[in-house]
Amino acid sequence: MSDADTGAGDNEPETVQINIRLTRSFLEDIDATWKEQGFNSRSEFLRHVARDAVKNPDFSREGWKQIASGEHGLRTGESELISREEIVAMMDQDVNNR
Repeated sequence: MSDADTGAGDNEPETVQINIRLTRSFLEDIDATWKEQGFNSRSEFLRHVARDAVKNPDFSREGWKQIASGEHGLRTGESELISREEIVAMMDQDVNNR
């Protein structure tokens, strides 16, 4: 990428292109999610997710893994919905284990 290829206008912050590697199945999950949630593009969704992760660092990686695992289980029929109380208990346990 050249220095001139930043996509930033006079009053806009400079943007930088990055590349990441994902499994095809994970990318398919991302694509389904951004479309379901009404984002205009994959890039817009990923910027939103990254911004949220930076602004809310208290949510642990383990918490995200649990959410992703639960979503996968629901989509494949391998698991069932759990109650709000069970979710709160798991999050409290995660906080207490730090």
